Amino acid sequence: MPDEKPLKSSFELAMERLKKEDADAGVAVRPLTDQQKAAIGEIRNFYEAKLAEQQVLHQSTLRKMTDLAARDALEAEYRRERERLSAERDSKIEKIRRA
Repeated sequence: MPDEKPLKSSFELAMERLKKEDADAGVAVRPLTDQQKAAIGEIRNFYEAKLAEQQVLHQSTLRKMTDLAARDALEAEYRRERERLSAERDSKIEKIRRA
């Protein structure tokens, strides 16, 4: 019985299956270089700061508003700006990963 392997969790089995599918499809996994990790870290820090700045400005503007329609419009604009910044961040990170 010493040759028996320990049971695997469903997560481990799923990850093995996905790795096999990637290998069959020709998808290669390359580890990131230190330079890529540093660049990704800088991008994340920059966009985290931008998002925090947007949140502070948004909260400040909301406190001054009384009109509900204007508040709703401001909320929608804030959500769009957050989505734009997040998409821009993710795009830059993906570009670095592919380089």
